[in-house]
Amino acid sequence: MSTLEVPGARLYYETHGRGPLLLLITGASGVADVYRAVTQHLTAHFTVAVYDRRGFSRSLLEGSQDYDRRLETDADDARRLIEHLGAGPAIVFGASSGAVVGLKLLARHPSAIRTLIPYEPPVTRLLSDGDTWVRFFSEVYDVHRRSGPEPAMTLFRERTFAPYDHRYMANAPRNDANAAYWFEHELRQYPPAPLDLASLAAHAGRVTPAVGRESRGHPCYEATVALGMRLGRDVAELPGGHIGFITDAPAFAAALVKSL
Repeated sequence: MSTLEVPGARLYYETHGRGPLLLLITGASGVADVYRAVTQHLTAHFTVAVYDRRGFSRSLLEGSQDYDRRLETDADDARRLIEHLGAGPAIVFGASSGAVVGLKLLARHPSAIRTLIPYEPPVTRLLSDGDTWVRFFSEVYDVHRRSGPEPAMTLFRERTFAPYDHRYMANAPRNDANAAYWFEHELRQYPPAPLDLASLAAHAGRVTPAVGRESRGHPCYEATVALGMRLGRDVAELPGGHIGFITDAPAFAAALVKSL
């Protein structure tokens, strides 16, 4: 358990195991703990680095923040952590909005990445009904503002993810401060963020898009398939749904290692 000083924040991170560096970038919860179950199955193969993204839990903000460039800052944080650990280029796995961070990282700092596994990024602009989803995320934000995090999360969960994930998501530990930060600075901003497809295509050989097999037909699955088509890359299908690294951790880890 360590911290890394970066411009505007102090990042909390942990490393486990030995071997090539595998950086896990978390999604909406923002905290390293979501990867606790899968990490123990990956440490035989990798040095696994996990961290709280800035503004979440133990990664404290310092001074003013440029929220107009928050995604770029998230990507820069990941690059600085890889450089700090001195074991790059790294294998990078990002889930959900963490996958959006990973894609931005590859576009901005390709030398930091050996292989990128964007797992179910909500890049809904790639879908034919992408504008509908962008409007829906704004509606969820409005529910949060009117009624608080729980009704908003329920609406978000039930419309966006497969029933396979609902039970765990509904009973996941709550952190209202993290939820408020995500609602305010990420829900409406990361899904429609422009993708630098030209830069990503230039490094497409390093990208292995991945989905959870239980997510088929839901927006993050279908957006990942669309991303794979744009980059000319096959999509790896892993056990579980959007949070298979939690609900199906042993099988998920084994399939992830195999895909690499």
